[in-house]
Amino acid sequence: MDSPAQPVIEVQSLDLGYDDCTVMQNLSFSINKGDIFIVMGVSGCGKSTMLKCMIGLKEPEKGKVLFYGKSFWDEDEIGKHNMMRHFGVLYQSGALWSSLTVGENVALPLQLYTKLSKQQIQEIVALKLSLVGLEEYADSYPSSMSGGMCKRASLARAIALDEEIIFFDEPSAGLDPINSRKMDDLILELRDCLGATFVVVTHELASIFAIGNNSVFLDAESKTMIATGDPKVLLAESKDPRVTQFLTRGQDEQKSQ
Repeated sequence: MDSPAQPVIEVQSLDLGYDDCTVMQNLSFSINKGDIFIVMGVSGCGKSTMLKCMIGLKEPEKGKVLFYGKSFWDEDEIGKHNMMRHFGVLYQSGALWSSLTVGENVALPLQLYTKLSKQQIQEIVALKLSLVGLEEYADSYPSSMSGGMCKRASLARAIALDEEIIFFDEPSAGLDPINSRKMDDLILELRDCLGATFVVVTHELASIFAIGNNSVFLDAESKTMIATGDPKVLLAESKDPRVTQFLTRGQDEQKSQ
C-alpha cells in the first residue's frame, strides 16, 4: 500500500505575536499539493499575520512552518532564500511598480533570478499574461488599468517563475462581485493548469465556497484555530456557533428580503 504524500506545508504548534501581545497560538494544520487553502476568520483575528509568517516576513514566537518537511525558520539565510524562490505572492494592493509597464513588472523576477535571454523572458511574459487574459496589455502602465486588471497583472508576476506555492492576501479586496468571481475562476484555472498549491486569505463567503477545498478558521476571541477542513463540510457539519455564524452570515437577511 502506498504511503500518503507528504504535505506541501505543515504548520506545527505555531504561536504568533508582537512584543508582549499574543495574536494567535497553538496553530497546527497541513496543506496538500493542489489545495486551494483558505485562511478565514473575522477582521483582526490574525490572518495576515499568519500569512506573513508563512512567506518569511514575520518570525513566529513559537512553533514551526515546514515546506516539504523542512523547517523554514530553522534554515540559515541562504536556505530561507532558496525556499522562498518557490513562493509567489499576490499582495492585497497588487504592489505593481507604477513606473514599469505590466510586461516589465512580470519580467522583473525573471531578470533578477534567471539567466534567460531577453527573447526568452519576453516569451515567458507573453505566456503568463495570456494565462490571466492580459496578453494585449504588456505595454500598458498600471495607472491606466482597472483594479481587476491590476490584480490579474500581479498574479501573472506571482507565477512568472513557475512557483509551486502561491499566496494571496484578500485577492477580491476592492473588486466588484463580477470581477471577484472572475478572479475566483482564474485561481481555479491556474490550479488546474499549473498544478500549484494556493493559500488564500479571505473573508469573502462567495470565494470561500467557490474555490476552497481546505481551510483553517482563526478565532479572534480564543486566539487560536477552532476548525480546519473543507469549508463546505464545515458549513454542513460544524457544531461550533462561531464557525456556523461566519459561514452563514447574511443568509437571514437575504431570506427576509
